[in-house]
Amino acid sequence: MKDDEYWREKLTPEEYSVCREKGTERPFSGEYWNSEEQGVYHCKCCGEPLFQSESKFDAGCGWPSFFMPANQGAIKEDTDSSHGMLRTEVSCEKCGSHLGHVFTDGPDPTGLRYCINSVSIKLDGE
Repeated sequence: MKDDEYWREKLTPEEYSVCREKGTERPFSGEYWNSEEQGVYHCKCCGEPLFQSESKFDAGCGWPSFFMPANQGAIKEDTDSSHGMLRTEVSCEKCGSHLGHVFTDGPDPTGLRYCINSVSIKLDGE
């Protein structure tokens, strides 16, 4: 795994804060929160495919939301008890980049809402 110096040189300060320090971008501020472009969303840090635009939906929360990952092994889940809450953090399985959180209030067919920071992903349009 790459060290902090590598990531500080590769990422902007906001990307570093979110991806490497588990920060959160402000709602309704990210590049993809209301994007309807088609394509595959990749990890900003390592390029791993994470989500497809077909699984993106408007959750009204101000962050890009998806009801399922691009493939079964792309996302890692961990318990997050920070800020006095109990949530499930999601990160890139390949490089460990923090992406956001997953909640159980999403649409069919999964009932899940992967609430993702725009700065942690990059859309590769089709």
